[in-house]
This record gives sequence, C-alpha cells and structure tokens, in this order.
Amino acid sequence: MWTIPKPNYRSGLCADGEIAVNIGGVRVVLFGDVLNRYPESRLAELVNCSTQNNEAISSLCDDFDPGRREFYFDRDPDAFKCIIDVYYFDEIHIKRGICPICFIKEMEFWKIDQSVLDECCKSYLGEKEDELQEIADKVKIILEDLEVERCSTRGQRCQRFLWRLMEKPESSLPARVIAIASFLSILVSAVVMCVGTIPELQVIDAEGKLVEHPTLEAIETTCMMWFTAEFVLRLASSPNKLHFALSIMNIIDFMAIMPFYVVLSLTYLGTTSIMELANVQQAVQALRILRIARIFKLARHSSGLQTLTYALKRSLKELGLLLMYMGVGIFVFSALAYTMEQSHPETLFRSIPQSFWWAIITMTTVGYGDIYPKTTLGKCNAAVSFLCGVIAIALPIHPIINNFVVFYNKQKVLETAAKHEVELMELKSDREERRKSGDWEESFPTPINPQHPGETI
Repeated sequence: MWTIPKPNYRSGLCADGEIAVNIGGVRVVLFGDVLNRYPESRLAELVNCSTQNNEAISSLCDDFDPGRREFYFDRDPDAFKCIIDVYYFDEIHIKRGICPICFIKEMEFWKIDQSVLDECCKSYLGEKEDELQEIADKVKIILEDLEVERCSTRGQRCQRFLWRLMEKPESSLPARVIAIASFLSILVSAVVMCVGTIPELQVIDAEGKLVEHPTLEAIETTCMMWFTAEFVLRLASSPNKLHFALSIMNIIDFMAIMPFYVVLSLTYLGTTSIMELANVQQAVQALRILRIARIFKLARHSSGLQTLTYALKRSLKELGLLLMYMGVGIFVFSALAYTMEQSHPETLFRSIPQSFWWAIITMTTVGYGDIYPKTTLGKCNAAVSFLCGVIAIALPIHPIINNFVVFYNKQKVLETAAKHEVELMELKSDREERRKSGDWEESFPTPINPQHPGETI
C-alpha cells in the first residue's frame, strides 16, 4: 500500500522530484507528487515551473537558489506548518496561538481555498471576523465623534454637536449632566406613577371619582415635557433618521411618551359624550398602564442592562431548552395529579388544564397554596414535580451566566481595541503630516564595528 511521504526538515541537496522551501528560516523538503495534489496552489506551480524561467520564479517566491534548488519565502513558518497539512490530510486546522485573520491571508498567498478548513476552524474564524467587524463599527463611531470640527457647514457642526450632547454622555460634562438628568427623570416618573395609585394620596374630582393628586400630575407633566424635548432633539440631530426610527430603544421611548398625549387629548380635547363611553374609558386606563414602558428607558443609560439584553439574545437556545423541559414537566405532572386526585371526594383538580396552574407554581417552587393534592400518591407526585422543576431551572443557568460574563468581558476588550486602533490611526496621520511638512527626521542607530566596539563604521 502506497503511503504519502511526510515533509522533511533537513539540510542538504534535494533529490529528483523534490523541492526545498525556506519559510522564515525554516527549511522544508517537499515532494513534487504530493504538491501536485493541489495543482493550482503556489507550491505546485513552483514544482512545475522551469528553473530557467527567472521571471516566473520571482513572481512565485521572494528568492531562489538554483544550485540547492531552494525557494525562499518571507512568511510565517508556524502558519506554513498548518498549511502543508492540506497536501497530506486534505484539511487544515488552525493551531492555537495563530491569528485566524492572518492565517487566512497566508492561505490566500499559498493559493489554498478556504473550503479545506475544518468546520471547527471555520466557526472560530467566523467569530473572529465578527469581532473585527464590531471593532470596525466602534472605530467608525469614534471617528465620527472626532470629526465634529471637520464638518463643512455650520449646520452640520451644530447637528453633530447636539447629537453628541444627547447620545454620548462620555463626550463632555454637559452631556453627562443631561444623561444624569434623564436618568433621574425616569426614576421620578416611575415613582410618581406608583405613588399616584395609593388611595390616601388621591383626591375626589367633581364627579366623585378618585383621581391622581394635582401635584403628582404636575410632576408627571414636567417629566413628560423633558422626555418629549429629549426625544425630539435626538431625532432632529440624528445623522440617520431611518435607523433612529427603527431602533428598539427609540421605539420604547416613543411608546413611553405616546400614552401621555393620547390620554391628554381624550381627557381635555374630547367631548363629554365621547368620554362617557365605557370603551373609551377602558382605553384610557390601558394607555395609563402603558406608562410602565418608560422604565425600559433606563437601558439607554445602563451598559449593564444592555449587556444583559445581548446575553439573553445569545442564550436563546438555553432558554428554549428550559421552556421545553418545563413544558414537558408541566404536562406530565398535571396529568398525573389530575388522575391521582380523582379518588378524593374533595379534590381541587377539576381538569387537566386547571392542573397546569398547580404544576407551574409547584415546579417553579412558588406554591401559592390555592390548589394542592390531598391523596398520598398526589403528594408524592408533587414532591417529584418540584424536585424536577429545581433541576430543570438550574441546568441552563450556568450557560446563561457564562454568556453574560463572556459577552461583558468581550465588549470591554473590543472597546479597548477600538480606542487603541483610533490612537494608532491618529499617530500614523500625525507622522504623515510631519513628513509632508518636512519636520520628520528618520533616526537610525549608528552601525558599530564588531572588531573594535569603540569605533563606528
């Protein structure tokens, strides 16, 4: 049985059918028959290229020694050790410690298609490409913030300044003050909404109904005026109005503001006959309940809440498994409870759908006590159900927490990388400007005579 000869890391002259490549100082002897398994690769072209054709050879390698039949490449030897595996195993694995993006560039240089990458390496490469894209997006945002003074017209400068003032709390002290004021307004509005439902703090109107205290209504109106002004200014200064309108957080902002004006128009601008309609009154109450949406505005000012949201998105698979486990358990234990409790004359389990409620509060260890088993078998079933519920809830918790920690740390690293990238770009730009202006002087170390260290060459 014919076996494929392995590459040799040895010195000396090459035999017939062999070529020697020197990759960053590492000499490897390869067999032409093996390299011809991928005829479109760079190494196969070197094998089939005539040693007399200097032009073709110079286009394929950095240097060539015709006496030793050795080709020189100024490339990464560690990456090359992975790449030559394709000639022997028909697949490539990226070893730990090698940058996958740089490795792809190495594959492009050696003319190896990315399809030969193993599936695990493809997924790893995809993750790194996503990270680079995130860094690029963050760099773009930082550069847009730095280009406020470079805007061509005064209107553009004012729009960019207003956008940073309303959206970038870290950009200046006034922007930080506005962010804190917005945060406090959300908290005050939420507290007023809760306190306004206390009967002792309500007043009786002309029709004898309990309504919110006028002072609380005044505070509520003030907060809504602030929210409205903030939303309008952010919309007016947004560089991309469509993206602004479709953003989830901006939709939440709009939903938090809209009920106030709808209720205001129905209450003060609507006719008495309209307000007396029961459906309209129910709609007003429903719109008042929608005021709780404003608490989600806190996510705009809290990176922790935003990280939690993204972590939950990454954990949809684990959350789906949790719901599946709970759903199966609820169905099984509720059916068992209904069957076991039918022998008791005072059973509380009237049907299986009614037993779903008992199964839910038992498996989640809430246990309101409004429905409970009375037979011995029913109690045993209940004991098993809440033990299974604890296990089912505990299983996906660790992956969800791990996703949160990984995503949070990853965001911190990406933000640092983006800032570092911007600093490098500014440094390169500074260097280019100094070169153009003639102020840049290249400094090179003075060569020392190795035979007489005290003398210079």
